[in-house]
Amino acid sequence: MGDFGRVLTAMITPLKADGSVNYAVAAELAAHLANNGTDTLVVCGTTGESPTLTWEEEYQLFVEVLQAVSGKAKVIAGCGSNSTKEAIAATEKAAKIGVHGTLQVVPYYNKPPQAGLYQHFQAIAQACPDVPLLLYNIPGRTGQNLSAETVAKLAEIDNIVGIKEASGNLDQASEIRRLTSQEFQIYAGDDSLTLPLLALGATGVVSVASHLVGNQLQQMIQAFIAGKIAQAREIHLQLFPLFKALFITTNPIPIKKALKLQGWEVGSTRPPLCDADSEVSQQLEAVLQKLNLI
Repeated sequence: MGDFGRVLTAMITPLKADGSVNYAVAAELAAHLANNGTDTLVVCGTTGESPTLTWEEEYQLFVEVLQAVSGKAKVIAGCGSNSTKEAIAATEKAAKIGVHGTLQVVPYYNKPPQAGLYQHFQAIAQACPDVPLLLYNIPGRTGQNLSAETVAKLAEIDNIVGIKEASGNLDQASEIRRLTSQEFQIYAGDDSLTLPLLALGATGVVSVASHLVGNQLQQMIQAFIAGKIAQAREIHLQLFPLFKALFITTNPIPIKKALKLQGWEVGSTRPPLCDADSEVSQQLEAVLQKLNLI
């Protein structure tokens, strides 16, 4: 259950000039990503601006992306919420249209203790036992860390198959790996930590940079798996300036600007996010030009 591959793209949500979701461009972008290194698309996560999408918009995005990549890539639906009841309802609805898994973020703002976190994810998993569930730990956004011990307990539930670990803490990732079976999948939540986490037994990455360099990320991971460590390191170091540039301000502002520089009509971000300023734009353009991405 839950073989999502090595490169999972945390897909942006294209918007029209009036701020509505551009489903046509979303489908086009999804198909492009599936043909350029992406094994699985993560739809309506943080990069997809889930905080400002309605449940109806998110559901329609799941439908459109599933159709666009049918047979080419898998789709993980971002169904997380800081309300357990809402997360279960969203997961049940997404499951009915055949998504391959769901991403469940640590509940944000209300900061439940570890016992509450365990019960939250357990309830979602039990409500939809046939749907693989990927935990999502990003304390910088949620205000609460999902401890390695709680992850290990949750990993004992059959359909909780892995975690997007975006704490930035390599010690925590090491402890998760130590406490869980090899079948439990750890995905880097930061592009710049993909290679270090592979050394700790991670499966791959939930990536933002794969919008631009999905094939190169696949090459890096496959080189590492094949024991070609120097080659993997060379790719990592080549792409490292891009990894950092895509987070010089709040995600997904930089990646949307980068895609626009490539000619994609992805639109702006929804308030309270804003467009990239001139300094961010100039830095991005310089990095993209150096890597021959524009």
